[in-house]
Amino acid sequence: MCARSDSKMPGITIVLVLILACYLLARVLEVAPTSIPRTAIVALDVLSAMSFALVDGARHYRLRGILIFAGLCFLVGNIAENLSIATGFPFGRYYFVELMGPKLFQVPVLLGLAYIGMSYVSWSLARLIVGKPEAPVVGWRIVALPAVASCVMVAWDLAQDPVWATVLHGWVWRDGGAWFGVPVSNYLGWYGTVFTIYLFFALSLRRWPITETAMPQPSLRPAVVFYALCAVGNVLQIVAPAAQTVVQDPTGKQWSYAEIVNVSALVSIFIMGGFAVLALARQVGQEESATD
Repeated sequence: MCARSDSKMPGITIVLVLILACYLLARVLEVAPTSIPRTAIVALDVLSAMSFALVDGARHYRLRGILIFAGLCFLVGNIAENLSIATGFPFGRYYFVELMGPKLFQVPVLLGLAYIGMSYVSWSLARLIVGKPEAPVVGWRIVALPAVASCVMVAWDLAQDPVWATVLHGWVWRDGGAWFGVPVSNYLGWYGTVFTIYLFFALSLRRWPITETAMPQPSLRPAVVFYALCAVGNVLQIVAPAAQTVVQDPTGKQWSYAEIVNVSALVSIFIMGGFAVLALARQVGQEESATD
């Protein structure tokens, strides 16, 4: 099965729009006063992101390619998370609580699946930012794409981790940390972990290249929209009702709830938003060049 243009795949486009709508609904429910269990909302968030990756990824890499990507995310992500819980490396010392749902060993299943959605979206943005997204993944691109994609992915975690750890207590950092209760080691570990995922995927694309036989290739615009919606969802946290004005990490250090959500919004607007705007500009430029 070869990759096909979006105009020849209206059914896939509709499915992607529906998935994006489900993801947006999950982000709205996160901040809305509702009786829906928080774990169910988290599941809608994670599963819609994963579904987007599988459906959109199959357009670009066929089923085989996106399953390799998903397998790498789940395997490497779970190994890194379980290793860190046991030893403190690579992220730091922490543990999960019941908010994230059932666990595989020491890591919630939903967290392992969460790697798939945002990792794929971040990789797609990196393809646009690096340039010539249709080019084979060979030479310098084998390292450049993972390096850029990892920055895009870490920006997402930079915005979200203080909210989910220090405020919502989806997981707890035993020793607190400088970034609103989150240690710097978390972000270094995130970069190393997702870089490993991306590097293995890049090497798989070099080993088993995807031969495109139809032009134009599917647009990467849906992935840019998804990443932008994620940033918008983070900004919406500002309007969420606060149960308390001050939160405390396990070390006893107190943090302002308002400061945490405001900083999350700023990171989402100017860092995540910057990546989204740059990727969109690259996409538009590519489309204009194709019509010249």
